[in-house]
Amino acid sequence: MTVMPADLTGIDVRAEIERLRKERNAVILAHYYQKPELQDLADFVGDSLELSRKAADTDAEVIAFCGVKFMADTAKILSPDKIVVLPDLDAGCSLEDSCPPDKFRAFREAHPDHIALTYINCSTEVKALSDVIVTSSSAETILQQIPRDQKIIFGPDRHLGGYLSRKFDREMLLWPGVCIVHEAFSETELLKLRAQHPNAPIAAHPECPPHIVDHADYVGSTSGILQYANTMPGDTLIVATEPHIIHQMQLTMPNKTFIGAPGADGNCNCNICPYMALNNLEKLYLALRDLQPRIEIEEGLRLAAKKSLDRMLGMASGTIGLGDLGAR
Repeated sequence: MTVMPADLTGIDVRAEIERLRKERNAVILAHYYQKPELQDLADFVGDSLELSRKAADTDAEVIAFCGVKFMADTAKILSPDKIVVLPDLDAGCSLEDSCPPDKFRAFREAHPDHIALTYINCSTEVKALSDVIVTSSSAETILQQIPRDQKIIFGPDRHLGGYLSRKFDREMLLWPGVCIVHEAFSETELLKLRAQHPNAPIAAHPECPPHIVDHADYVGSTSGILQYANTMPGDTLIVATEPHIIHQMQLTMPNKTFIGAPGADGNCNCNICPYMALNNLEKLYLALRDLQPRIEIEEGLRLAAKKSLDRMLGMASGTIGLGDLGAR
């Protein structure tokens, strides 16, 4: 974890970030779930893999990834010659935590006739143990290319895997991981909110459990939800994903109303990702100043993980960041 200095009084943090961005030849990335102030100063805002690919295509020497660790790891996998820093190394992911590499390896060995489709929200080690990585925007396209008689392990998100299994009538062995953010949405409170806004569609991320997804008019990745918000009928949308995505919606569609789906307490505050929230402007400044915390991956492990990412890009590169899960 980044150790904060006792006092940053007198330092114009935003101005220093701009200075260091130029001095370090750095590109700043921010996921849609980051705080608005980080989204606003980023060079690119988007989904995790989409951001890593954009950074790889730049001539930047440093990537500052405002997101969580598996995202910064992915950026390093795709850009091994660039320095990759994460503002707070404790910014993890409940899905990654749910799938320890040693247990995943044992699970795979117990089912040797299965291939592993693995959601990108996992560690580098689990990526190296997988056959094909998927994102929420590429999962459908990839699944439809796998023969129906091929047995599949899907992990670590059982809700995304379950959604795909139901939609395509494909039996899969599901790893029992969940996203703590999307797990927190309340069906009872969502239905109360829909009763208050009967004409407002609901857009949900497929990491949500079935009792939320089943009420959605649109199911898709964060990029897909943004696109749906732009093209949907009407001017009000209920959004069932991490609420910081609403910042981008308000910037690009100021004449529409966006309402975060509620948790059990009736508001969306409990659905803010605690890991994403660890990053802030001060930590970004320190990361650019000190080039720490820095992401390092052993080369053999990086290449093994890159194979599963490359397979995904080969099978569905056109879908990355496009949200192809679509309307139900």
